[in-house]
Amino acid sequence: MNVSDAIRLKRAVRKFQDTPLPDDVVNAILNAGRRSQSSKNTQAWKFIAIRDKKILKALSDCGEWAGHIAGAALCIAILTPDPNEKFQIMFDAGQAAAFMQLAAWELGVGSCPASLYQFDKTREILSFPAEWHLRIAVSFGYALEEEKLSAPPRKGGRMTLDEVVHWDKW
Repeated sequence: MNVSDAIRLKRAVRKFQDTPLPDDVVNAILNAGRRSQSSKNTQAWKFIAIRDKKILKALSDCGEWAGHIAGAALCIAILTPDPNEKFQIMFDAGQAAAFMQLAAWELGVGSCPASLYQFDKTREILSFPAEWHLRIAVSFGYALEEEKLSAPPRKGGRMTLDEVVHWDKW
């Protein structure tokens, strides 16, 4: 799969098979995040790769729309320095998430990002140091509805280029 196809065909997958991901697939996903670009090459992130079902369930309760984490084979929590320090921190975390999701899609693995809002609870669940912060995590797994992986893009699913692009000035 080339990058253009991955971008065009990638879908959010929120329901997963109860099948573990092989270690080589997990490592490929993590390496895609590790290799993503970052502002001034700061690489201001740490990843917690979570497979334990009890931890996945607990983490899924930390965001209003994070329930999909409970059924995932893997969740990658993307930790950053204080996201209030500079806007690039969350931009870079988002790039790491996107790179991981595209790498997963190429490997036949679905994913979905989740925003986590219960900051103290996530720290308690994952035991990470106080200088690190968790705002986003991504669930991964083989799609329960495999047809999602090959479904064509829906008409009207995205705005047209003319609707989102202004040339030279607004």
